[in-house]
Amino acid sequence: MAENLYLDENLSKTEKYKSLIPQIKSLITGEDDLIANLANISSALYFGMNYFWVGFYIVKNEELVLAPFHGPIACTRIKYGSGVCGTAWEKQQTIIVPNVDEFTGHIACSSDSKSEIVVSGIKNGKTLFILDVDSNQLNSFDETDKVYLEELVDFIISNKF
Repeated sequence: MAENLYLDENLSKTEKYKSLIPQIKSLITGEDDLIANLANISSALYFGMNYFWVGFYIVKNEELVLAPFHGPIACTRIKYGSGVCGTAWEKQQTIIVPNVDEFTGHIACSSDSKSEIVVSGIKNGKTLFILDVDSNQLNSFDETDKVYLEELVDFIISNKF
């Protein structure tokens, strides 16, 4: 098991993802415990990409329930269709929010969160979990984040669920 991530802080966003994603895949390969893997993924993304908040919500009994995360405390349960996470679950798609204050129904777990990307983990047409990433800066997320975070979520779905 790796003890450290190797990232050059001077890399572009794309270069950071290209370096980080294979390290995350390697980190969780061979470990079967879902919670342990989600915890390590959260930490790796948080520190590797310098995000404000990174975490997972798992679908349980028709609501999203907080799973491993890194950052400030978070909302514990989110209803289907509520906020960015619940909307991503309902629409079964990735949602990028440049300014959370402009997203109707945004759930403010932290007033320091300014922008967000949420990726749905879908298997056999059913959302199993949500990856939620927040920034304390406006307009932090774009197509680059979408591509690499969706790749990571697809890897989790294929190998851990």
